[in-house]
Amino acid sequence: MKCIQSVNIKKDTTCILHKLYHCTLIGIKFSCSHKRTGGEGLSAKDSMAKEYFADNARFADLCNNILYGGREVIRPENLKERDTTEVLTALGLDKKTIAMQKLRDIFKNASIKYTGKSYVVLIGVENQSDIHYAIPVKNMFYDVMAYGNQVKETAKKHRKEKDTATSDEFLSGFTKEDKLIPVITITVYLGTKEWDGPRKLSDMFGDVDEELLPSIPDYRINLLAPREITDFTGFRTSIRQLFEVLKNAYDKEKMQEVLQNDEKFSKVDRETVEAINLFAGTDIDIDGKEEVIDMCKAWEDQKNEGRELGREEGREEGRELGERQKIISQIVKKLQKDKSVAEIADDLEEKEEVIAPIYEAALSMKPDYDVEKIYELLEKNKKLA
Repeated sequence: MKCIQSVNIKKDTTCILHKLYHCTLIGIKFSCSHKRTGGEGLSAKDSMAKEYFADNARFADLCNNILYGGREVIRPENLKERDTTEVLTALGLDKKTIAMQKLRDIFKNASIKYTGKSYVVLIGVENQSDIHYAIPVKNMFYDVMAYGNQVKETAKKHRKEKDTATSDEFLSGFTKEDKLIPVITITVYLGTKEWDGPRKLSDMFGDVDEELLPSIPDYRINLLAPREITDFTGFRTSIRQLFEVLKNAYDKEKMQEVLQNDEKFSKVDRETVEAINLFAGTDIDIDGKEEVIDMCKAWEDQKNEGRELGREEGREEGRELGERQKIISQIVKKLQKDKSVAEIADDLEEKEEVIAPIYEAALSMKPDYDVEKIYELLEKNKKLA
């Protein structure tokens, strides 16, 4: 992330708010803004994940599975993009304003109609291609900043309208009737290893007095890790195929079984196949004009190409072996006629340094001069060299 200094700070001053969750508000004299535009500073995996899950249909599918057990409660048409930039300001001990900015991957406003009621919730999705061992703190900051922004906007509205009834409400910038919109952050782990990172803040603690634990607020992450999914039937979009492949990417036999037994893999959209190739490390061939790919056929074609390549490599190795044994046989015949290394090299139009090791190996096999044994000895000497 790029850090930009503000009031009273020279441009070349190092920003100590480089990572928001590594900092405290008390005594900090810097103002930091983290700005990232377009794909700048993002890895290929980060860019792909953001674009892939930003699609409303996939986003809704993801949320429904982790929040509602696969029931179709959150609908794509009821999702609205929100600014992924979280900005929060506070005063340091020196009374100067500290501005902190953090960028989410995806952030949407969800209008939910369920059980006869209507709700609004803010949902953020954070993609992880690697295990993050401080993820509860990272996500907690996102949520705190989202709540802080709601309080700030509410206070701004009250100041403008001058409608706070008491001094307590005025100082709080928030009245007894004001309500916050709930914020949910979902972590999507797109790695192929087992997740062994923390799942809640308390997992990051060392030894703690058990009597203190009830007084220490905990924070639990909402983790979706494909390796831990046992039933994929609740997914209604192509993220099902992506997650199934990620779950089985470490085992080619299981991967083959999944592709053969699930007909949904016969029609997979291009974006999903590209995501599978990137996150699972596969190399499914995609034609430049294809928008729907038959992964079952593509996988089988790839396997057949691999077998043919293996056979061709085997044939090539066989040809090389035959040629080397032919040269050994020629050298043995000339050796039996008491010809020297120089004479044999001249006869075969080869350099003496090529003939010499074969000549010496053949001499050691005297009087049988077994060509295969001479070849094996040469290979052994090559490995020892």
